[in-house]
Amino acid sequence: MTDRLVDEYGTYLRLERILDAQEPLSDHHDETMFIIIHQATELWLKLVLHEIDHAKVNIAADDLGPALKALARVARIQHVLIESWQVLSTMTPTDYLEFRHLFGAASGLQSVQYRAVEFLLGRRDQRYLRGQAAGERAYLSRILEQPSLYDDALILLNRRGLVLSEEVVDRDWSQQHEVNDSVTAAWLTVYRDVDTYWDLYELAEKLVDLEHAFSRWRYEHYKTVHRIIGHKRGSGGTTGVAYLASALEFTFFPELWDVRTQL
Repeated sequence: MTDRLVDEYGTYLRLERILDAQEPLSDHHDETMFIIIHQATELWLKLVLHEIDHAKVNIAADDLGPALKALARVARIQHVLIESWQVLSTMTPTDYLEFRHLFGAASGLQSVQYRAVEFLLGRRDQRYLRGQAAGERAYLSRILEQPSLYDDALILLNRRGLVLSEEVVDRDWSQQHEVNDSVTAAWLTVYRDVDTYWDLYELAEKLVDLEHAFSRWRYEHYKTVHRIIGHKRGSGGTTGVAYLASALEFTFFPELWDVRTQL
């Protein structure tokens, strides 16, 4: 892409397009806030995907400096997203009921970018391809065909001589990673000899930071939805709070958590 100059702030940021993108379906005051928070979340998710892709490329190239920086940035973005739930929670159940019925079948679970983030981090659940438009389904399927961020990290461990089982480093990437003793043993080696494996140790801790922040984001989502709609069905007929509670149990990088018990 050729560099080009702009001389106007709004033009550079495409503010006319962005600030004209809020079209409430009702006259209720809180709907504008609801729309803006979700639009801003999608913008942040776009940056998260950009940074995860950068981290994956550099981990595959065994260049961990840029990868660690990208992962640290993702964790910081997650903290911004966590705080956004505090703004949304200023909306009361009565406020929400004023316009909730206008969503029809629309649901946050249809967010392609959120699903892409989960797939890239390592949640490989093909059920979430259902109901997506053809182009979006193809995009998510391409992600599932490639190693996840965690797979890239494990391939790097193996390449560095911390030998992992073949079923970990040479498998069908579209399937969920299963906890593996050779992975736990490799991370134990890293944590017990930090001086030798300093950059791998830093990578492990950046992954833990990322998942910790992601878990807090999901928890705040769960509590905010619980606060506003209780145990009603979610938007688009989803199970709402029940689904969000079940999502809290998933772990992207299981051996990195298990290793703490064994140290």
